[in-house]
Amino acid sequence: MTYKHASEKDNQTFRTGRRRLIKLSAIAALFATLIISQTACSGTQAEPVTDDGYFLDTICSVSIYRMADTDGTVKEAARMEDEAKAAIDESFELCKDLEDKLSRTRKGSDISKLNSAGGEWVEVSDETADLLSSGLEHSIHSDGDFDITVGGVTKLWDFHAAEGEAKLPDEEALAEAVKHVGYSGLEIDGNKVRLKDPKAEVDLGGIAKGYIGDRMTDLLEEKGVVSATINLGGNVICIGGKTDNDDFVIGVEAPFSDRTEIIGKIPARDKTLVTSGIYERKIEVDGKLYHHILDTKTGMPADSELSAVTLVADKGLSGDLDAASTICLIKGYDGALKYLEDYMPDGVEGVFVFKNGDIKTTEGSGFEAE
Repeated sequence: MTYKHASEKDNQTFRTGRRRLIKLSAIAALFATLIISQTACSGTQAEPVTDDGYFLDTICSVSIYRMADTDGTVKEAARMEDEAKAAIDESFELCKDLEDKLSRTRKGSDISKLNSAGGEWVEVSDETADLLSSGLEHSIHSDGDFDITVGGVTKLWDFHAAEGEAKLPDEEALAEAVKHVGYSGLEIDGNKVRLKDPKAEVDLGGIAKGYIGDRMTDLLEEKGVVSATINLGGNVICIGGKTDNDDFVIGVEAPFSDRTEIIGKIPARDKTLVTSGIYERKIEVDGKLYHHILDTKTGMPADSELSAVTLVADKGLSGDLDAASTICLIKGYDGALKYLEDYMPDGVEGVFVFKNGDIKTTEGSGFEAE
């Protein structure tokens, strides 16, 4: 079964989502080969049990290679196909449920209620409160370069506009929206939250995907999955390795290649890899490209010497890496290294791709250039 959750978006987003779904579905096989390339294995191994769906504004896929049965015996997922399919279905249902709570654009979501509360307190789910707290922490540590109260700015940009129809936000509206960006105005008291500025708006798009990936990982492991990959666009989580002896090998996409080229690969076992890039969502206006990673102080696309950042860490840290990769891209190479050293756990490694084509990595990244 293939999920197509785009139908729950508003009409404009639905039409755009459908166009993108058709396009993305056409390259799904290439996408899987490029981003989830694996090492050769000894012997013969059955194909994984795989499914995909349209969530989080991208094609998401889960591939299960091995599972433990009720007796604890580990088997190839193909020999437990019904159980594997059921686990994937549940993981997508969880993804849908969390997206419905965390999306700024979903009517009735926790975030939409918070944004429309006019400064009053709103009670939210445990998951939303947890993610707001994490997002607020990264907002503070980044000195506001990453700020989850940027929703009033992001909604002025349409990065799904059809080719030839894209336009820049109204300058006055953008300048006004920037005035209401400020993480210090977000108050959290358990499950009660509020924005002191009634015109401020939260957008968790820079951190929600990673958080959701971590929760999907927890669910799959609870179902007995011992070897799998979760691919949520630029976020890849590896549960175990492909076999006991062989790691997964993740391809790192070349910027602006439309997922047709890789610049290198990273072996991964029980790892999460998150990439932020200025090529992921973009529009062209009057011959100039504008990407979706915004400067919270100007409302315009952030500008550093980097075109992409891939961070690698133990699985379970996807939410933190989601925010951190964006922060690193905004701050540039030197600022990125300082942020990782000051605020991220030991073992977080990075691959930094510069606009001029240079690549720099931290010592433990495991990156192998093509």
